[in-house]
Amino acid sequence: TKVGYSWVHPFINTKKLSLRARNLDAEPIKVNDKTGNPIMIGLVLVWKLKDTYKAMFEIDSQTMAQSGTAQQIGTSVSNVMLAFENFVKTQSDAALRQVAGLYAYDNNESGKAELTLRDSADEINKQLEEKLDERLSMAGIEVVEARINYLAYAPEIAAVMLRRQQADAIISAREKIVEGAVSMVKMALHKLSSEEIVDLDDDKK
Repeated sequence: TKVGYSWVHPFINTKKLSLRARNLDAEPIKVNDKTGNPIMIGLVLVWKLKDTYKAMFEIDSQTMAQSGTAQQIGTSVSNVMLAFENFVKTQSDAALRQVAGLYAYDNNESGKAELTLRDSADEINKQLEEKLDERLSMAGIEVVEARINYLAYAPEIAAVMLRRQQADAIISAREKIVEGAVSMVKMALHKLSSEEIVDLDDDKK
C-alpha cells in the first residue's frame, strides 16, 4: 500500500461477486434435428466469471432492468449470481438448439458417413463449447466444460424409431450373412482351381 490519502465516492454502488466455478445441469429440451425429427437433448455446463466488469455491465444492468427486478438485487452475492445463472441458462438453451439443428440424430435417414449427435460425441461437444463461448465470453463468462449428457428421441416418435432401428439391424445382419456366403463360395472355387481338383468352366462356376 502507498502512504497518503484515499477516499471512496460516497454514492458509489458496489456488489460482491463469486469467481468460483459453477455447474449447470440443464433439463432436456425438445428440439428438431437436421432431418426434422423431434429429439430430447440436455447438457451439463461448468462456467465461471472471468471478467467481472463485463459481467456487471453486460448482464446485470441490462437483463435485470428488462425483468423489472433491478431494485431487488441489491448487493447480495446470491441474488447477483442468480441473475448470471439465468443468463447462462438462457444462452445455453439457445446454443444447444443451434448445435442440435445442425446434425441428424443418427445416420439411418441418409446412410452417409456424416457427423451425428449419437455417434460423434467428441466433435459435437467441441462445437457446443465453441457456440457457448461465443455467446458467454462477451459477458465476461468463461466456459470450463460443456457436453451433451442426455440424448433420445422425443416420446411421440420413440417407439416408431425403435422399430426402425430393429428393422435396420435385421437387414444389416442378413446382408452380412449373404456377404459371408458369397465369400465362402469364392474361396472354395479358388481352392478347387488352384489345387486342380476340378476344372470348372465359367458356366459351371
